[in-house]
Amino acid sequence: MSRLEQRFAELKAEGRSALVTFVTAGDPGYDASLQILKGLPAAGADVIELGMPFTDPMADGVAIQLATLRALEAGQTLAKTLQMVREFRVDNQTTPIVLMGYYNPIHRFGVEKFVAEAKQAGVDGLIIVDLPPEHDAELATPAQAAGIDFIRLTTPTTDDARLPRVLERSSGFVYYVSVAGVTGAGSATTEHVTEAIARLRRHTDLPISVGFGIRTPEQAAAIARLSDGVVVGSALVDKIAQAKNAEQAVNDVLSLCSALAEGVRGARR
Repeated sequence: MSRLEQRFAELKAEGRSALVTFVTAGDPGYDASLQILKGLPAAGADVIELGMPFTDPMADGVAIQLATLRALEAGQTLAKTLQMVREFRVDNQTTPIVLMGYYNPIHRFGVEKFVAEAKQAGVDGLIIVDLPPEHDAELATPAQAAGIDFIRLTTPTTDDARLPRVLERSSGFVYYVSVAGVTGAGSATTEHVTEAIARLRRHTDLPISVGFGIRTPEQAAAIARLSDGVVVGSALVDKIAQAKNAEQAVNDVLSLCSALAEGVRGARR
């Protein structure tokens, strides 16, 4: 059983949803980013998505684009992101880490080398936003062969004809993007999310995590009542952008994570 399967199974047994947090690797700098990464589980994060900075993050909204720029300016590379996961795993062997980003940096790094190093570092899953199922052979197949889950995005515009193709070889969990568009956009209504989850459940037994537009503990709780996971990214990344220094960035991200975790954990009580 993979770390992701294990975590979602444990939370299902507890009768609650997962808090899935997204931060960009290397934002605002390597050391502060590693501090945030190491602090997230104690602050209540159940699964961590770690963004791999790329110069053309077309699926991301302004907050995450700016985070990517900050990280790249601070010297973050794919090799450093893998090193960050290695350092995280020294103290934590239980919290799943999913790398999220674009195919280009992986292609340049070398797929075989990337898959081997990601597995060795302790990466549990990948979300690659610009690789549709038609390109499974390029990364999804070798990643899954190495025991790394490949997580698909589905959106309100993924119709019933397309869904089976998207979900066919997905593993780990399904990431439902509740608003069509870029990350950090407005949040969806609970009725819309309820309908979408019911539709997805007809096609998959995988846990379903919902993200995009969730910013407050109250919003997180509302989604946690409906889904297996609640994904929060832009709201956390904004805390880094607003911080006056690295120390404040670390503290503010972790305190928001704690508040979101309380919302998620209290949602079904």
